[in-house]
Amino acid sequence: MFRNQYDNDVTVWSPQGRIHQIEYAMEAVKQGAATVGIKSNTHAILVALKRSSSELSAHQKKIISIDDHIGISIAGLTADARSLSRFMRTECLNNQYAYETPLPVSRLVTTVGSKLQVCTQRYGRRPFGVGLLVAGYDNLGPHIYQTCPSANYFDCKAMAIGARSQSARTYLEKHLDAFQNITDLEMLVAHGLRALRDTLPNEIDLNTKNCSVAIVGKNHPFTVYEDDDVAKFLALIESEERKSSVTKPRTEAAATALWHEIIRFFSCQSHMHSCIVVTYGRG
Repeated sequence: MFRNQYDNDVTVWSPQGRIHQIEYAMEAVKQGAATVGIKSNTHAILVALKRSSSELSAHQKKIISIDDHIGISIAGLTADARSLSRFMRTECLNNQYAYETPLPVSRLVTTVGSKLQVCTQRYGRRPFGVGLLVAGYDNLGPHIYQTCPSANYFDCKAMAIGARSQSARTYLEKHLDAFQNITDLEMLVAHGLRALRDTLPNEIDLNTKNCSVAIVGKNHPFTVYEDDDVAKFLALIESEERKSSVTKPRTEAAATALWHEIIRFFSCQSHMHSCIVVTYGRG
């Protein structure tokens, strides 16, 4: 990914007006395990997919508690996320000590954005290679925020980040109007699990080992559910058939028939275009 020596430092601009190291950090987020955040009028939830580096290691935690009313889920470099989580906890503790009140979610996200921005402007630093979904509840209600390595942050109704997260975002956009009026907390979690399940390949399904759920809301402190505690939520969607499994995979015979149809189509064209048949070989 060497780009004409314009990616050696975060302070170097390319002639196209791009900072490549920030783009690399954004790519690290896209390759991280997927996570989904949804909020209703009373609660906000986080659902995250956990990965293990090998069969001999445990699954890595993806949801981190910050305070009684705030938590985060991560996609990207876990070490960078731990550093940011320590900073966020310190900010919450300082506010509680100074003002004896919980830190508003929007103010915490703004402070994190300022910290992320420093690493995109100073020589000798690199951007944080992690994206966060921040779920919290304060006097203004539930919140879902997304932060990026570029120091941008967004207030969201629902969001998904990480690998194959576009499938989850498509599901969230389709059901967005239903989230706000959901009063049943289990139904809200079920929507999050369905969106997260769409990010998985067909041969892999959600289970108690690779999935985490977190809930925060009115009279409900931030709580993370791991391992066996997730089973009651997975049971909500266990009997449902995945959309990706409804469509049968294309067989070899069907693929061969399609290829012959393509050859027949091009062979019917004029002699000027007949070279296309030779050039577009199977591969």
